[in-house]
Amino acid sequence: MAQRDGREREDKKQRSWKYMAKDLMEKGAILQRDKETYAIAPHIAGGIIDPAGLKKIAEVAEKYNAAALKITSAQRIAIVGLKPEDLDFAWADLGMKPGAAIGLCVRSVKICPGTTFCKRGLQDSVGVGLKLDELYHGMDMPSKFKMGVSGCPNSCAEPAVKDLGLMGTAKGWTVLVGGNAARKPRLGVVLAEALSDEEALALVEKVIGYYKANAEKQRLGEFIEEIGFEKFQGEVL
Repeated sequence: MAQRDGREREDKKQRSWKYMAKDLMEKGAILQRDKETYAIAPHIAGGIIDPAGLKKIAEVAEKYNAAALKITSAQRIAIVGLKPEDLDFAWADLGMKPGAAIGLCVRSVKICPGTTFCKRGLQDSVGVGLKLDELYHGMDMPSKFKMGVSGCPNSCAEPAVKDLGLMGTAKGWTVLVGGNAARKPRLGVVLAEALSDEEALALVEKVIGYYKANAEKQRLGEFIEEIGFEKFQGEVL
């Protein structure tokens, strides 16, 4: 009888722990479906990584018996199925910063190969995208915020369904705002066209500054819809 009561108390304790388990933002860890293990995603700016970095991620996954490695939509490699007690050790072994995969912040800057690698590239999406990543990745925002930078109108980085997107053309950058691919998909609206690298970066700075100063907990597209596109355009151009 006592043994059964002990098992019941332990089962209840485990159920309680599972119920309270949640994402651990301070550890860059996302709770998995089993409510017991976590996924971590080292930040890989633009999805560009050298062989040594790939080896390190694989070694950490093996060392801590990860369930899988998952290529994410944000051009990262998630290490899936880590025990909570292994999270700190895994990050220490990686020696990499966490990707901003959760929270109200700039989650990712998705970048296509652009003129650095792609024969179809018209603008330097890698150079501009990495600069945006350096400036804004992880920055606090009124809501989650995603960017996409494509070097040509093929739009491989999906700028039209990002909060802020840059699309390269033969005349320069087209800047789109307010897109998202969430529960209610929304296409971005063209804010400006034929911009140089410097002009595009300056406009991004204005957009983010105005959004941070004036929006509540809402995606950029919702904020623009609320105040009207003409007002928004007039404030940032």
